[in-house]
Amino acid sequence: MAEDLQIIQGTRAEQYEALIPQIKGLLEGEPDLVANLANVAAALKEQFGWLWIGFYLVKGDELVLGPFQGPVACTRIRKGRGVCGASWAEARTLVVPDVEKFPGHIACSSLSRSEIVVPLIRNGAVLGVLDVDSAELATFDETDREFLEQIVALIPF
Repeated sequence: MAEDLQIIQGTRAEQYEALIPQIKGLLEGEPDLVANLANVAAALKEQFGWLWIGFYLVKGDELVLGPFQGPVACTRIRKGRGVCGASWAEARTLVVPDVEKFPGHIACSSLSRSEIVVPLIRNGAVLGVLDVDSAELATFDETDREFLEQIVALIPF
C-alpha cells in the first residue's frame, strides 16, 4: 500500500534496490494502467525528489501526457521532437546531462537542466516513455538508466 512506502537512504543504487520491491508491491494485482503509472511516478518523486517525473503515452503520431508528479507539463510531443520524442523514435533510453545542449529540446519548464527518458517497450513497440527531469545539471547516469529500465519493465501494459 502507498502508506507503506519508505524513503531509503544510501547510494543511488541502494535506493533503487530498496525501492523496486516497494514498486512491485504497488503494481501487484492492479490492472489499471493509469493507477500504476501514477503510483510509479509518485514513488520515484517521493524517493528522489526530482523536479518532474511522469509518463507520456503513444496516441497516434504523438506522445500524450499521462500521470506525473511536478510542475505543469507539455501535453503533446511529436515523434522525434525533444528528448521524449527522440527516445520514442529511437526506442532507447536517452540520458541528457544538459538539456540546453540537446538539439530540439522542448523547454516545458525553464527549471529543467538535465533529463533521462526511458521508453516503455512491449513486443517490440514503444507504448510510451518515462520522463524524468532534474533542476541540476548531469543528475542522471548509467545507474539511473539501468534501474529505471528495470522499473518500467515491471509496469503491466
